[in-house]
Parts: sequence; C-alpha cells; structure tokens
Amino acid sequence: MTPAQFVVSAVIVTVLFITVRYAAECYIRPFRRCRACQGKGRKPNRIGRGTHDCRRCRGTGLRLRIGRHLWNHARALHRDATR
Repeated sequence: MTPAQFVVSAVIVTVLFITVRYAAECYIRPFRRCRACQGKGRKPNRIGRGTHDCRRCRGTGLRLRIGRHLWNHARALHRDATR
C-alpha cells in the first residue's frame, strides 16, 4: 500500500465513522438545544424588560436536528410512495 492510498483510505474511514456517529446521535437524541435562545425557550424583548417565547423553538428550548429532519422526510417519502 502506497502512502497516497493509505491517506485516502484513512480519510474514507474517518468520514464513514463521523457519518455513522452522527446518525446514531440523531437516532438516540433527535433534539438539540435551540441556538436562538440557548435552550431556555424565552428571548428578551427588544424594548423593555419582558420576555417572549422563542419563535424558532416555540418556547420549548429544543429543535429537531438536521439529520433527523432529513430522516423523517425520507421516511415520509418512502411511506407515501409505497401506499
């Protein structure tokens, strides 16, 4: 095995490992903290001292991960296509 082949195979294995790890993360924990409100569910008003519900997470403090959203969409497409 030449050094170039070794580097290419190491990159492929690393990318596969990261992909499988992210897929497992999306399966185990489909939600992540909302970045807009840092998981609090509330945001301060621009004027005054009050707060209001975060529009992105609708006050839950959690958002669906991108990978899980894509997985749900693919499942819905498959379900609708096989009916």
